[in-house]
Amino acid sequence: MRLPAAASVAWAVLAAAALAAAQAKPQSTQPRPAGQAQRAPYVFRANVGEVLVHATVLDRKKRAVENLPEGDFSIFEDGVPQHINYFSQEDAPVSVGILVDNSGSMRDDRPEVNKAALNFVKAGNPQDEVFVVNFNDEYYLDAEFTNDIAKLQNGLEQIESRGGTALYDAVIASLDYMNQNAKNDKRVLLVITDGWDDASRYHLEEAARMVQGENAPLIYCVGLIDKTDPRAMRKGEERALNTLSNATGGEAYFPKNLQQVDEITRQLAHDIRTQYSFSYHSNQSGNGYRTIRVEVKDRKLSHLTVQARQGYYHGPPGTGTVK
Repeated sequence: MRLPAAASVAWAVLAAAALAAAQAKPQSTQPRPAGQAQRAPYVFRANVGEVLVHATVLDRKKRAVENLPEGDFSIFEDGVPQHINYFSQEDAPVSVGILVDNSGSMRDDRPEVNKAALNFVKAGNPQDEVFVVNFNDEYYLDAEFTNDIAKLQNGLEQIESRGGTALYDAVIASLDYMNQNAKNDKRVLLVITDGWDDASRYHLEEAARMVQGENAPLIYCVGLIDKTDPRAMRKGEERALNTLSNATGGEAYFPKNLQQVDEITRQLAHDIRTQYSFSYHSNQSGNGYRTIRVEVKDRKLSHLTVQARQGYYHGPPGTGTVK
């Protein structure tokens, strides 16, 4: 049984206004749950304030490196140095969305996946706020923002494993919900899926455009891909998850087995809590896509790599092309 309508898909109208290419697409004709109120679509607005960047610094063994000073970093936008207005490595609260594939092929995996998702929350900052979305060929907000483990567990246990996979629609709708309701500047989406998208109204390129907004969340994906599956479309899933995560400064993980998922989510929670945060006022002009590059400038630390978002779109919807 789903949660009451107020906690269900009141946000099912996707952010069509944010993509000119998507405006011509018809709205879904699928019925809404009884008593569900229609909510106006999110209107994408350019943020005239500071640009926020969250970064993870890794050594050669992919271990997070902590306690570097601000002076070790440089930030470039479109290749031009930026003045850092704010720097921190505080364990700040995060607004998190957990999106879990609820398609038919996930039925046997859900108990272990749910456990890993809850352990991810428990390993995070106690002040984090988290929501849960289950998706198959539809998507459901089964737990609104909360830090109540029992409510999140209840949301994760709304399992109706059936149908296809509308991954891109679920990501866009979750971004809409986060933009309208998140309290924290630092934001994360954790996506766990075992299948390629075969049911969304939106395409990968459109989803990638949406997740590169000025205050978009970091996206981390866990792909439970069956390497023995001969279907060529499985390669498309890896590309999709890598595209969504890399564009935002997150990462895609492809565990060898189900047991590794819990280890990944626990480590991910730790890495998020130890990330570096920066803000700057852009000295660039014009609308469109702007690249971001964060570097550790100390030559003695040249073995370190910085994982951060590659850029963002500035200006009204539809400016620039997908990166």
